[in-house]
Amino acid sequence: MRVVEVDFDPVSNYFLGHLRGASLMDWRRDLNDPLTRDVAQPRAFEKVLGDMGVGNETTLVLYGDLNNWFAAFAFWVCEYYGFKRLKLMDGGRRRWLMEDREMTKEVPKYEPRLFRAAQPDESLRAYMPQVKEDLGADWRVLVDVRSPKEYRGEILAPPEYPTEMAQRGGHIPGAVNVPWSSVLKGDGTFKPVHELVAMFSLLGVTADKEVITYCRIGERSSHMWFVLKHLLGFPRVKNYDGSWAEWGNAVKNPVER
Repeated sequence: MRVVEVDFDPVSNYFLGHLRGASLMDWRRDLNDPLTRDVAQPRAFEKVLGDMGVGNETTLVLYGDLNNWFAAFAFWVCEYYGFKRLKLMDGGRRRWLMEDREMTKEVPKYEPRLFRAAQPDESLRAYMPQVKEDLGADWRVLVDVRSPKEYRGEILAPPEYPTEMAQRGGHIPGAVNVPWSSVLKGDGTFKPVHELVAMFSLLGVTADKEVITYCRIGERSSHMWFVLKHLLGFPRVKNYDGSWAEWGNAVKNPVER
């Protein structure tokens, strides 16, 4: 087993203290391609995991900052590349600190192992042409997990990331707004399944439909993807990681407010 902390800001998090034995996965450096707007390419991703001592037979436990947004993104990328022995630590870094558990600044070193990525599982991922082609289909539901103000187009980016905005505000036509925070309790852990099922049912987000989640850059929507696919067991859930950063900047894309 390997434990990995996935951070958007490692300097303010991992390097100030982390779970003993936990390796660092930097969201920008390790999970994104440096040139193309895309997730890390297969060979690069293999090296990231292999250098942490992770092989295909390893169980990988992920946790991170910002209520596990980026840990959930890493979970989605791992599953996209065929890695199945995955767990997400409920509550993430926040709950660990709230419970005053042991932290260390020691950075572990592990003997490299061989990890081989499978062919990408495209059933887990949505692209803009797919979203546009079936816009308004009754067999599908789009779930916008951003804040209500982002959804309504009142702001172009969350306050934490004021420079990372799109040209237009609003949401994809027909999308329902289920803010990512609505699936969590106060300590950052997930709400009970029966509460989640009731909440989604009221919004028409049900297991008989294909569900596509999106946010701004794909990390909050990965968190919601995890809830729907792995906690509730919905069979057809895709993460649109292009999200509003792509949709809100594309010429002639329809926008609703």
